[in-house]
This record gives sequence, structure tokens and C-alpha cells, in this order.
Amino acid sequence: MKTLSRISKIIHVFLYYRLYELIPKQKTPWLLKVMVTLFFWYPKTSKKTHSAHNLRIALEHLGPVWIKLGQMLSTRKDLLSEQLSSELTKLQDQVTPYPTSIVEQTICQQLEINSLSDVFCQFEQTPIATASMAQVHGAQLSLVEGQDPIKVIIKVIRPNIEQQIISDISLMLMFAGLIAKTKEGHRFRAVEVVQEYQKTILNELDLKLEANNGIKLRDNFKDSNDLYIPQIYPELCTSKVLVMERIYGIPVSDTNALIAQGSDLKKLAERGVRVFFTQVFRDSFFHADMHPGNIFIEQQNPNNPKYIGIDFGIMGTLNEQDKRYLAENFVAFFNRNYLRVAQLHVQSGWVPSHINVEEFEIAIRAVCDPIFNKPLDEISFAQVLIGLFDTARQFEMQVQPQLVLLQKTLLYVEGLGRQLYPQLDLWQTAKPFLEQWVDEQMGFRAFYKSSKENLPYWLEKAPEIPEMLHTGLTNLNNMPQLKQDLVEQYLQHQKQHRRFLLQLTLTGCGFLASLLIAIFSNLDNPYWQVAGVITATVTVINAIKVWLKIR
Repeated sequence: MKTLSRISKIIHVFLYYRLYELIPKQKTPWLLKVMVTLFFWYPKTSKKTHSAHNLRIALEHLGPVWIKLGQMLSTRKDLLSEQLSSELTKLQDQVTPYPTSIVEQTICQQLEINSLSDVFCQFEQTPIATASMAQVHGAQLSLVEGQDPIKVIIKVIRPNIEQQIISDISLMLMFAGLIAKTKEGHRFRAVEVVQEYQKTILNELDLKLEANNGIKLRDNFKDSNDLYIPQIYPELCTSKVLVMERIYGIPVSDTNALIAQGSDLKKLAERGVRVFFTQVFRDSFFHADMHPGNIFIEQQNPNNPKYIGIDFGIMGTLNEQDKRYLAENFVAFFNRNYLRVAQLHVQSGWVPSHINVEEFEIAIRAVCDPIFNKPLDEISFAQVLIGLFDTARQFEMQVQPQLVLLQKTLLYVEGLGRQLYPQLDLWQTAKPFLEQWVDEQMGFRAFYKSSKENLPYWLEKAPEIPEMLHTGLTNLNNMPQLKQDLVEQYLQHQKQHRRFLLQLTLTGCGFLASLLIAIFSNLDNPYWQVAGVITATVTVINAIKVWLKIR
């Protein structure tokens, strides 16, 4: 019933805000045309309101999951009209706020204080930013009496949004289950992808976890000239409240302001790529919500611009195996070694082993060669995406749920690079970094580093080596006898299995024979009576034996 209720609300929003007008008429499915015609009487918002505005309000109305979809779309200005992109950009930090009185009440409850003045000497009633999951207010914090107060922001989770998120996730799981039952559903692994997303978005509701993520990311970049992470005050952070240093910078989406202050946009775009690959391949811990509302640029040194990152609710991680395969894939791609790319996809299990590697290489080359060594403004991302989807379908490539966050983040990074410096050569910018990382992980330096780290362990185990060697040689000497024992066990198992099948067959035949005797024989004849009793007895005995063996 909850799922049906949610579906009805989505349909209501779709109709009320006239979202069907966003679909080009020549591409509108006939079923949708019929539905819109049948619901001509349904109340709808005014036709004078622009469709882009309606879409933004509708996404806000539907809740956090849908707002995040709008945020992701807003970074792709190359795929959207200017008006639609402008409206969706407001979802990054200009969602309709909720009453400040509820914010103050939540802060007091979470920090177990009577009033805000117990901790904060100043609190701004007007929110600085309002997003899908939380609302942000400025404040001043007095940690030590006699010292100047510290300017901070207080982030507070929106009330009553968890149930909305759970309802939407349940709906997504239902549709994912339907997709999984289709002919090619196994490739998309839709259920696993939604489950991964569910874990991610529910973690975002825990601001204590976000505080820990921010502290870890700050440690990773504490000496960096590329990225600054504000200080977090963990003693004032709870599951619904986060207190963090207030930063002042230019939003990365405000290109005009960056140009006006003389920022080096090329260097900024290159540093953005470097920050992304550093997080992924050096730290295996990356910011996975890098939409423009969460990224700012320092104002102090325009010629040497530095990023400022906020909002650490969604962080991604990679295991060593996936990280290595990804790095090798990138390096092979940058070197235009498409055969190696195809081989790595098969080795990693992303593509089935029966696929013809040479044919897969040709398909990858057809998609990737046209975009190689081209600046971002000359690449049609939509065409590349269609080509990759078609190749994935043709070669049974499975979606990797653990990489979905990384792919989403890469879309953000590519979108930011296109916006800041469209002439950026993404491939040549990233290639030196990845080649160095692969060399450090797989070359002589990697071997030396690994040997140095493991030397104490090897020295500790050295006295045990003679005994381990003796045990190994003894086991090797006993291998023929062990093999013979295994063969005998296998033959015995086969013999027992055949006996079980025989008893099962006799039981079935006995049951059928008993049934035929009961139906067609003359039970007044003593011979038939004896035959019936014997058949039934043998059948019951065999049935008991089969039942015992099954148990």
C-alpha cells in the first residue's frame, strides 16, 4: 500500500506540473499521450509557468532522491538547455527552506542545551544554503573565554525525510526486480545498484559519519596546494547536527566571478582532475558528491587557485583489485592500447570470458578513437555515452555496483572541467599522474616498498621456515596416497548415489504397481491379494530408506 501510495503521488506530480511537456512531441510514447488525454480533467498548474521551473519545483516536492537527480543533471550543461540548467542549478543550494524555529529546536535537542546561546554567541536566522538533505546556518562559536569567536556553519538534517527516502528506495527496488527478470536484466544488476545507492544515501543522513569522513579527507590533503578541507568540530557533531569552520570562496559554477578576479582557469581545471585521481588512486577514498554547490575556489591567490570542498556525506571507496584494474585501463586507454583495455575487462570479470577479445577491441576503438586528444568542448558526451552503452550490450558487459559512485563522480569532474576550461585535454592531464601511480604500484619501487614493509614479518617467520619446508615435502611425498584415497571416496560416493537412485526408482515403480493392482485386479483372488501386499510392503520399505537418506 505504501508503494502504491508513492506511485500515485509521483503520477500526481507528473500531471500537476505538466512534466510531460518536457518530452519532445515526436518522441512521446503513445501510451503517455493516451494517459495525458484521458486525464484532461486533472488539476494542473498554469500553462504560463515555464517547464524548467515546473521540473525544479516538482523534484523538490518529491523529496531528496529526486532532488539529487536534479543536482546531477545540473552539472551537465552540455546536455541541457540554458534555462533548464539554470533552474536545476538552484537545487544545489537553494531548495525551499524549512522554518528556522525547527532548526533551533533540533540543535538544542541534539547538543543537549537549553538555548543556542549556551554554545554559540551568534546565530544567523536566514540560512546560508538549503539542499536536499540538510539546511545550513551561519554562527559564531566561543570555545575559549577571552578569545575571538570562531565563525562556523551549522548543518542540520531536514525533518521527516527518512521515510520519503525509504519509500522511494522501495519503489526503485521494485522496478529493479522487474528489470532483473528481463532478457538482459542480469547485465544491469539493477537490484545490487539500488542496494548500493540505498546504503549510500542512508549514510548521508548520519552527520556524525559525515564529520568523520571530513576529518579523514582533511588529513589526506593537509599539506596539499590543490584542495582545502575546512576544520570540523567533532565534539559538537551528532547524527543530525554538524558544526564546521565557515569558509569564504567563489562557487566553482560562477565562472564570471573567477574570470573577474583573474583566476587561472586552465590551472584550476587541471588541478580538479589531479584532485579526483589523487583521491581515487592514492587514497582509495573520494568525494562522491562533487556537484558545484559543494565546491568553492579560494580568493586569496587567483594565480595559484585552490579548491575548497564541503559536504562529505557521500564518500566512495575502491578495493585494491578494482583500483589496479581501473588504473591499468586508464593508462592503456591513454596509450591507445585498446587490445589491453579489452583484455583487462575480461580478466577483471567485467566482460564474460567467452567474448572474442579482438572483436571487443575493435568496438572499443570505434567509440574511443574519435574523442582521443580532443579538448572537452569538441567531444559530444551524449554520442560517447550511446556508443559505450551499445558496446556494453553487444558484449554482455555487466554493471559493477561498486563503481557506480566513481562513474557518477567522473561525470561531475568532466562537467566541471567543461564549464571551467572547455579547451582542457582531459586525457593528457591525467596520463602522467596515472602512469606514475601504476609504476609505483607495479614497478621496481613497488617491489622495494613492499619488501621493506614486510621485512619485519619475514624475519619473525624465518625460524619456522625449516619446519614448514619439511611439512610441505612430507605432504608432497604423501600426495599419491592422498590422491588414491580421494579416488576411492569418490567411487564410494558414486556407488551410494546409484543405490539411492535405484531405491528411488523402485519406490516410484512400486507405488505405480500398487495403484494398478488396486484399480484393475480382482481383489477376491488370493494371488492378487498376496501380490498387492508384497508390492505395497516393498514400496513402503524403499520409501522409508529414501526418506532417511534425504534427511
